[in-house]
Order: sequence, then structure tokens, then C-alpha cells
Amino acid sequence: MANVISDYETIIILNPNIGDEGIKSNVEKFEDLIAANGTVIEKNEWGMKRLAYPIQFLDEGYYVLINFSAAPQFIAELERVFNITDTVLRSIVVKKEK
Repeated sequence: MANVISDYETIIILNPNIGDEGIKSNVEKFEDLIAANGTVIEKNEWGMKRLAYPIQFLDEGYYVLINFSAAPQFIAELERVFNITDTVLRSIVVKKEK
């Protein structure tokens, strides 16, 4: 069976208490992981935004949007990495419709 590549987007909310260097290194880590298993189409760092409700007693988070193409098998691994990374408050990966 041919390797099917689909378009996805992910939004990551990072803990702002890790500082600018921590945020930068986390964003680079996730971008490198995606690039190693697919193609990063676009990355938008939305910056600090107020959360709709407190998460881990925090009122703000650092938002990052990444659009990418990858095989469907990679998505489970990406979500696993998001879940085990302590600095990620919330994340979601969505398949984009063509």
C-alpha cells in the first residue's frame, strides 16, 4: 500500500513560566520532530494569550500553530510526545480537509 500523506494542523499551548528560551527550545523541538517525519508547511507563533479557563493555575499560555503534511501513523507519536512533555498545557492535532 502506498504511503498516504495528509495535511494536518496542530495548536500547542505552552506553559509561559519556562521563559523565552524554554519556549523557543520547545517550539524548535516540536518543529524538528514534525520535519523529521513529514513537511512543515507553516508555523505561526501567536504568543501569549489569555486562557478561557485556568489550566494548572495559569491564566495565560503561549500559543503556537503549525501546519504540516505527514503520514497518518505519525500523528499518534506526535500526540504521545505532546502528552509526555510537561511544558505543554494543551494540544490538538486536526486533519485538514482538502
